[in-house]
Amino acid sequence: MAIRKLKPTTPGQRHKIIGSFEKITASVPEKSLVVGKRSSGGRNNQGKMTVGYIGGGHKRRFRIIDFKRIKDGIPAVVKSIEYDPNRSARIALLYYADGVKTYILAPNGLEVGTSVMSGLSAAPEVGNALPLSVIPIGTVIHNIELRPGQGAKMARSAGTFAQLVSREENYAIIKMPSGEVRKILSACKATIGSVGNSDHALEQSGKAGRSRWLGRRPHNRGVVKNPVDHPMGGGEGRASGGHPRSAKGLYAKGLKTRAPKKHSSKYIVERRKKK
Repeated sequence: MAIRKLKPTTPGQRHKIIGSFEKITASVPEKSLVVGKRSSGGRNNQGKMTVGYIGGGHKRRFRIIDFKRIKDGIPAVVKSIEYDPNRSARIALLYYADGVKTYILAPNGLEVGTSVMSGLSAAPEVGNALPLSVIPIGTVIHNIELRPGQGAKMARSAGTFAQLVSREENYAIIKMPSGEVRKILSACKATIGSVGNSDHALEQSGKAGRSRWLGRRPHNRGVVKNPVDHPMGGGEGRASGGHPRSAKGLYAKGLKTRAPKKHSSKYIVERRKKK
């Protein structure tokens, strides 16, 4: 996936870096796999603003993605690679041999016309979904389940991947994108390869208007507010604001928020690296 840097014909174009859409082969989504998507604007059911700096943005339609890959043993052909406004990755439209159509996240290297499959009998090739018990050690994977049949929960954003490090009894040892090493049941499925559109991290919006198109309103800092509006507000001149905290008074930037007795801690072999 390539990126495009445009000529600075306007101030907004000067710093804009966007992804190229050369790999995208369809401009209209599959109608049977699309549902309407309502935006809240940061308001609750009473119309009261409960989340700040959200509102506006372009209207979106939600593409239903198959994160479970339960059609084992049935081959499917990649019909098209499409843009999805609801995620950073591209999506691929699959036509199964029995006539069913589904969307999956498009991994790096998946091309139109490629055949993919899921299940125990599938080969460990890009785009195929297999249980962790049969994936070769050292394989790069994404779309990882945490419980068998639950559907993929981890390593789903553009350019991310995990690696199968080893196996231990009923568990597979996975190195996650964060650097954390953890155990996951070997019966859980994962997809071979890394998520596509890896250059998404290099994109720059170039102007505030592009943030507004995404539904993000202007965000002002807590230290510039009044004491009635934020714990870090007030003070004469440019006050630092004390310890960083949220508008509700919860500490931020450094405070560990993970529950010390969280049940999943026993599955973590090595914690993620500190930045």
